[in-house]
Amino acid sequence: MKTKQYIFYFISLFFILAASAQDNDQVEFTVKLSKDKLGLNERLKVEFSANKDGDNFTTPNFNDFTILMGPSTSISRSWINGKRKFSLTYTYILQPNKQGKLTINQATISIEGKVYKSQVKTVDVTAAVTNPNAPPSASDIASENLHLVAEVSKGNPYLNEAVTVVYKLYVSPDIQVSGFQAIDNPKYNNFWSQDMPVTKYTTQEGTFNGKSYRYVILKRVVLYPQKTGSLPLEPLSLDVQVQVPTQRRDFFGGAVYAQTNQRVSAGSKSIVVKALPEEGKPTSFTGAVGDFNFFVTTTKTHLNASESLQAKVEVSGKGNLKLFELPQLNLPSSLEVYEPEHDEQISTNYSGMEGKVSDSYTVVPAYRGKYPVPSISFSYFNPKTEKYHTLNSQEVVINVIEGPSNNVSNTDITATTKKAVETSGKQFSFIKTKTNLTAIGSNYFFKSTGYYLWLLLPLLLIPIAIVFGKKREALARDVVGNKVKKANRLARKYLSAAKKTLGKKEAFYIALEKALHNYLKAKLKIETSEFSKDKILILLQEKEVDTNTVEGFLSLLKNCEMARYSPFSNVQMQQDYTKAAEVISQMDKQF
Repeated sequence: MKTKQYIFYFISLFFILAASAQDNDQVEFTVKLSKDKLGLNERLKVEFSANKDGDNFTTPNFNDFTILMGPSTSISRSWINGKRKFSLTYTYILQPNKQGKLTINQATISIEGKVYKSQVKTVDVTAAVTNPNAPPSASDIASENLHLVAEVSKGNPYLNEAVTVVYKLYVSPDIQVSGFQAIDNPKYNNFWSQDMPVTKYTTQEGTFNGKSYRYVILKRVVLYPQKTGSLPLEPLSLDVQVQVPTQRRDFFGGAVYAQTNQRVSAGSKSIVVKALPEEGKPTSFTGAVGDFNFFVTTTKTHLNASESLQAKVEVSGKGNLKLFELPQLNLPSSLEVYEPEHDEQISTNYSGMEGKVSDSYTVVPAYRGKYPVPSISFSYFNPKTEKYHTLNSQEVVINVIEGPSNNVSNTDITATTKKAVETSGKQFSFIKTKTNLTAIGSNYFFKSTGYYLWLLLPLLLIPIAIVFGKKREALARDVVGNKVKKANRLARKYLSAAKKTLGKKEAFYIALEKALHNYLKAKLKIETSEFSKDKILILLQEKEVDTNTVEGFLSLLKNCEMARYSPFSNVQMQQDYTKAAEVISQMDKQF
């Protein structure tokens, strides 16, 4: 008997807890439309739903519609995972009275003493359709439940300020996506672009036009505008394989899906780029936009003559690190200074480029003394503060302790004192008063053997000069051969640094990318800020460079970018080095 009582108490407690859990649920009052777009002769189903029982339901004014049916009321109760679900629904069947954007106003309901309102919805009514009673096709369902969106982080940036574009594919829970492929990839003209590869597609929950959707990030790219004004962004277009539920059911009652291909586009967008202000622009400004730090350091401050040190000019922070020139060191002329080695340690994320760039100078003093490295300035524009900032490096003094002196003073020259010549009376005793001189011999050049050899020498040189001239003329006519030799020398020159780092992935591809950029910089007469793949493609096409050569050059640049994120073998590096030499040679022949 007691056991039955315990069971009864347990069941009662369970229902009480379940009811309290239901009571603690947040009240929701929503509206759902069967279509967002329909023909003038089609019908529209409107459902107002509440998750708790309520009273005093007030119908909105359907001024632009004819009510064919409704309101019909339905109540649904269910238990899911031990939790009670309740739904109260008011349904209307409407038919539009005119074309255009028609509004369905708010409905109201009173739940637990409070009044709740539904959302306002808009319906696009078009001209009458041929078969209004036909069920929507798979393509129609897919187009209403599939959307590709390009989200731009900033629509009105400054020149050279980072802008992030994220492409998202929104999919309604009513359909399924089995695959997709890009039809048209956007070209970012007038932008310096950096792709951020999406290595894994992860489904996330979100909303689109007020409805619940799942979405996947397909593509991410960071853009740096290189021109002011309104700059268009070309759309990304996809061909998506979609599975749409039909009105048929399988043996077990499940919905039967129909597969269709749907093309979606992110649509064209424009970014309005602001020019950097002229007011307050420093003379040392070279195009840096972001937030930076600036340092000038040396590896040594005390050394001996003929020893070397490294002087480094470094800029670190966030901004367009690849798109401006570093200030140059002003060193005393008495120091031997070699060409600087440029180094970049940059990563790209959602906010743009971040890291540091530096120029390292090798300095060798020849004489002892103290040599000041004067302060230099670096200026940048910060888009957050909308102001220019100038940073000055600290002065560094290089103290050369041991070595020859550069200044020659009079005390360093050994002085000579004039002395009177002393004679003892015997210094010139060997000179005789009378000497008998006889001629050893007389040789005359005229009519000598040497005379005739010099006379015949021009006649001997004439045939040699003729042979040499013909050989030189033949070499000059060999235009192709000369171009090949010149191109090979140029390729070896630009790729020498990359060859030294073969086997070291990051160092090799940084050196290879630098070699390709320096080659284009020399050949096409363009600045570093203009290095985008689209700009390079346009310039090479204007130069009428062979298509295969252009594609090879651009693929090398792509490999240099991918090497930061993907593993590359020594064999691949050797192949890229050989390909780079061939591409530079081919391009040099065609310029």
